[in-house]
Amino acid sequence: MEFREGFWRALECGDGRSPGKWRMLVIAAALLPCSALAQDPGSAPVIGTATLPRDLTPWGMYLNADPVVQGVLIGLVIASVVTWTVWLAKTIEIFVARRRVRSALNALAGVDSTAQGMERLAHVGGEIGDFLAAAAAELRLSADALERDGIKERIASRLDRLEAGFARRISRATGVLATIGATAPFVGLFGTVWGIMNSFIGISKSHTTNLAVVAPGIAESLFATALGLVAAIPAVVAYNKFSTDFGRYAGRLDGFSTEFSAILSRQLDEKA
Repeated sequence: MEFREGFWRALECGDGRSPGKWRMLVIAAALLPCSALAQDPGSAPVIGTATLPRDLTPWGMYLNADPVVQGVLIGLVIASVVTWTVWLAKTIEIFVARRRVRSALNALAGVDSTAQGMERLAHVGGEIGDFLAAAAAELRLSADALERDGIKERIASRLDRLEAGFARRISRATGVLATIGATAPFVGLFGTVWGIMNSFIGISKSHTTNLAVVAPGIAESLFATALGLVAAIPAVVAYNKFSTDFGRYAGRLDGFSTEFSAILSRQLDEKA
């Protein structure tokens, strides 16, 4: 069809007096579709193509990641949320407890009798209230005892048990921080290794090492390691901080227990 159109176009352009020119026009018209076909960009062989870069934002990398890597990322996000939740809750709890014990120690300053100390400490509450209740219960049970040293030892034993129980109670949930701080980097590394392995498999299947093909998979893999460090570093910092705070709290609690035991011992000696 194209050849005939070119042929008749050449005939229309000829003037009948230049046969050589007419032949050249016919040949050019006949060859015109072939040259246009040769220059068609759609028919040119593709030597090497590269996919456009994927969305490399954190959310985009999560959506494009392997299901195993996605599971690792979800677990690390949950671990990070748990870390910050425990950090906030324990910070408030330790602040209130240390303030309560410090107020109790200030109230015991200058106290001469157990009754006066209990009167001053009646409004404190918390572990201080438990100390007072334990001492009062032991004094009531030992009212008919003749040996004062035995009463002192039993009261001191009660206070020691309460002190150990309060130390255990305030340190609850901090083991989670230690676990997250120790395992989160390795979980992130597992996601990275798995993602890079899948990237290499994709490279072998695509038969290309173009950076645009390799980079997104590697970036998604390294994102797992980065998220593991984001979860682990705050957990380690919080655990170390709480270990120091727990020691200070236990020291103040022990100071209150010692001071209160001294007041009780003094009063028992005066009665004797």
